[in-house]
Amino acid sequence: MAGLSRSDVEHVAHLARLGVTPAELDRLQGQLNHILEQYAKLAELDTAAIPPTAQTIELENILRDDIATPSLPRDAVLSNAPVRQGDFIVVPPILGGDAG
Repeated sequence: MAGLSRSDVEHVAHLARLGVTPAELDRLQGQLNHILEQYAKLAELDTAAIPPTAQTIELENILRDDIATPSLPRDAVLSNAPVRQGDFIVVPPILGGDAG
């Protein structure tokens, strides 16, 4: 398996919008090539007799009873809001636009 060249690492860093120094590129190239070498060693293992596995341990949901309890007073909650408008907490918009 061929290793990653410096230009490969530069390209990946560019795609990930990472600003990296030449020293960081050298270190990343070594680290990524080491990961690929380890993967190549694992790929050599015969796994034909091993069934596909999604989980190695049993999963169990631990749920508590849904019991209604008194909530905080509205004024106490709103007093912690950095910006409020009447009885509402103002939060930054997710899809653009101005809050408030």
